Amino acid sequence: MSVLSFLHSQLFVTPPVPTYDFGGQTIIITGGNRGIGFEAARHLLKLNAKRVILAVRAVQRGQDAAEELEKSTGRSGSIQVEELDMASHESVKAFATRMEKVDRLDAVLLNAGMYIHEFYLADGYESHLTVNVINTVFLAFLLLPTLRSSADKHRSQSRISFVSSDRHVMFSLPEWKEEKPFEFLSDEKRAKMQERYMISKLMLILLVREMAAHVKDSDVIINTFTPGYCESGLIDDIKGVARVVLDLAKKATARTTEVGGRTLVAAIVPWPESHGKYLNDSLIDDSALSPFVRSEEGSQAQQKIWKDLLEILEQREPAVRSLISP
Repeated sequence: MSVLSFLHSQLFVTPPVPTYDFGGQTIIITGGNRGIGFEAARHLLKLNAKRVILAVRAVQRGQDAAEELEKSTGRSGSIQVEELDMASHESVKAFATRMEKVDRLDAVLLNAGMYIHEFYLADGYESHLTVNVINTVFLAFLLLPTLRSSADKHRSQSRISFVSSDRHVMFSLPEWKEEKPFEFLSDEKRAKMQERYMISKLMLILLVREMAAHVKDSDVIINTFTPGYCESGLIDDIKGVARVVLDLAKKATARTTEVGGRTLVAAIVPWPESHGKYLNDSLIDDSALSPFVRSEEGSQAQQKIWKDLLEILEQREPAVRSLISP
């Protein structure tokens, strides 16, 4: 997506208010206690979702969010708050195990993410890689059996949608050529932290495309999308000149948090044509992907980082490949 396309989208396109009826359905939203995840939860409750599960790092904040959502929608008892720390694969595994016990699971919105400029390791890898990429995809893998089982039982169509970013277009990924890309990118001496959020979202897009290639759309619909630049808490930890620039851009172009929430809901409407695709402005729009993602080199990078990721995850869950393609 070019700068002109981005500005046109931000300034002249408003994704529509969602109208799909989610009656009887249960949806997980990671990071659903604030920002666009919170607004997506509000929309889903208004659209008759039977249960919205807020998967959050801080349970008390999740409970506060649930109380506010119940008051604003009149949907008392429709929200479940669960602890989930995306910086810990053990927390991810524990959460997925608890979700095996829910009576129904229709869709998962993988919204939780981070954006900072400081380097630190989490679960053995640079924090953006761990939170935005490794453990996000790991959670999707672990939830696949529950989604499949629920779909069979309720004769429904399960979905997983990953929140990415249109800013993935700013960079390519030359590190894919390294023997172990995730390990290489976790070297503090080489890390360019002002680029890392965008790089992590680029990697996520590649991995979601590959994941979708291994899962039938009739099994689970898998897609990724950009909500656009929205009012949210994403940049709260950015400091200095970069924060000034981002704040100015936000004032000039940002969508409201509520409008951003609409894009999350649109991404999990049962839409088989969206399988393996990228959504922009709540529409399938692979043309908005970067030239790198759509190139032959991008395809090679996709295969390489998929292989590297599976090797990482097999150390945590030896049966991970069978989760993807049972």
